[in-house]
Amino acid sequence: MSKETNPDSALAQLPFEEAMRQLEGIVSQLERGEVSLEESIGLYERGEALKKRCETLLREAEMRIEKIQFGPDGKPTGTTPLDA
Repeated sequence: MSKETNPDSALAQLPFEEAMRQLEGIVSQLERGEVSLEESIGLYERGEALKKRCETLLREAEMRIEKIQFGPDGKPTGTTPLDA
C-alpha cells in the first residue's frame, strides 16, 4: 500500500482541527443511529483513531507551552516549562 492510500498515514497528517471536525461528525452519525451495525463498527474504529490523533497533538502542544517569567520591573526575563 502506498503512503498516499494508507489511511493511517493520512490520519497522521491531519491537523487537530480537522481531526476534531471528523470526530464530531462520526459522533453525530452514531448518535442518530441511522447507520448499519457494520458501518457503526467502522465509524467507531475511525473515531478511536481520530481521538488518539487529537490526544497526541494535544500532548505535543502541551510540551511546547512555556510560562513567561517577569522580572521585578515587569519585563519578560525568560521562560520555564508550564508544569515546572
